[in-house]
Order: sequence, then C-alpha cells, then structure tokens
Amino acid sequence: MGPLFSTALAVEIPWDPNIATLGGLVLTWHGLFTALGVLAGMWVALRLADRTGYDPDHVYSIALAAVPSGIIGARALFVAEHWDAYGQNPGEILALTEGGISIWGAILGGFLGGTLYAWWRGFPVGPGLDIGAPTMLLGQAVGRLGDLVNGEHLATATDLPWGVVYTHPDSPAFAHSIAVGAHHPATTYELMGDLAIMGILLALYFRSTWFRPRPGLLFLAYLASYASMRFFLTYLRVDSAEALSGLLRVPQLVSVVVVLAVVPLAIWVWRRAPAPGHGGHS
Repeated sequence: MGPLFSTALAVEIPWDPNIATLGGLVLTWHGLFTALGVLAGMWVALRLADRTGYDPDHVYSIALAAVPSGIIGARALFVAEHWDAYGQNPGEILALTEGGISIWGAILGGFLGGTLYAWWRGFPVGPGLDIGAPTMLLGQAVGRLGDLVNGEHLATATDLPWGVVYTHPDSPAFAHSIAVGAHHPATTYELMGDLAIMGILLALYFRSTWFRPRPGLLFLAYLASYASMRFFLTYLRVDSAEALSGLLRVPQLVSVVVVLAVVPLAIWVWRRAPAPGHGGHS
C-alpha cells in the first residue's frame, strides 16, 4: 500500500475501473457485473418459472420490458439525486458506461415496466412478481460486485479489518481513500443482505403455506425487507443527497415511502382468500 494512505490494516483494491476501451465504448467492471446480474437473474427466473408452472415465454417477454425500464429508472433517479452536477453538464446524463445508477430507481423502474407490460398482455401479474423478487435480489447482489471493484460508492471511515481503500487513481473512491483512509464496503454489506433476503424468501415461498396461495405477497415482502435494510445501511454512505432538510437521505426517504405503501397493501393481500387450489390461512 502506498504512502498516501494512512491506514495500516485494510483491504487494498488496486484495479482500474475500466477493463478496456473498444472504439468509443468503455467497458467497466460496473457495466460487466450489471450485465452478469441481469443474466443471473434471468437464470433464476426461468428456474422458478419451471418449478411453479409459470410460462417461461412470459418471463422472457416481461424481461424485455422490465430490464430497459429498470435501466431508465436507475439512471433517472441517480440523475435527479445529483442534479446539481448533471444540470450543469446535461451531456453526461446518457454516459451510462461511466457508472452512476440508483438501485431504488432500478427496482421501481423495473417493477413498473414489467408489471404494466404483464397487465397489458394479460399475464398473471401476482405470480410473476413473486418470481421477480428473488430474481431482482440476485441481480442486485451480482451488480454490487461491480461497485466493490470500482469504488463506485463512498462510505464512512472504519478501523475494522475489512475496511477498504482504493489505490488506483481512476477509481471514484481514490480521493476518498486518501482523505479518510479505510472505509466501510457498504455496498458489499448490501450484497450480503440481498443474498440473505433471497434465501429467506425462497425458503418461505416453497416451505410455508403463507405465500404461494397469495400471489404478490412475496414481492411485497421483498420490497419491505430490502427497504428496511437499505434505510439503515444508508447511514454508512456519504455519497447520497440529503432530503427533508437533512433529516433523511434520498434512499432513506424512498425506503420510508416504499414501506408505508407496501405494508397496507401486504395486509390487504394477506386477508384475501387463498388462490384456488391452495391451502393456507385465510
């Protein structure tokens, strides 16, 4: 570790955020893992469709709407959150290869695009959303590997042995590492949380009688669980814009709104009679 960094115990991440330049296209670790996350999510979605009897053609069709909608939502919310910078450089708004996306934007954009398309085509919306919950969680987790390699997001300082410092000068976290030393790998905490939530939801879906008879309930549980996790993890982040006069940051505000919307909706779904052919509580 170079002399610029004042910490003696940390995980050094020395990689260039850019893998290669092909013509005018820059291939980044962030972009690579985002693409791998989409592919991993599709793999899970097709396996779940096979196990639950959901038409795999519907999965492909919904993905064609949900994936671009998620990308648009991810970029749109990030740009809105950092409008002070993008308002002065509007040409940078479409520079997706340079990073800068919001996971909440991806989730909400993908949800809206996929759900509206499924409803328009007459596909079963509730079961499709339940398949989408672990699909999106795995995609989010794989995508966060790109954040870890790139240093895409900045967090508070720590003296824990798994604190990270970025030593490549092109890393977004290089200057931050010099200023504060080792800092929390906050997005990696989120990666682990995503996988934990996915495992719990899959176990509940296949081993309990609560969720499968009530289509859509698993997806609502995913939103509430992720929102709760993200609310608290955001306290470790220092790169999110503030909202509500400094009381909350933007991801926390979105998390609160999501929970307030999801809880009454989940109660309504829970109280509905179980779907035909299923047992369970009424």
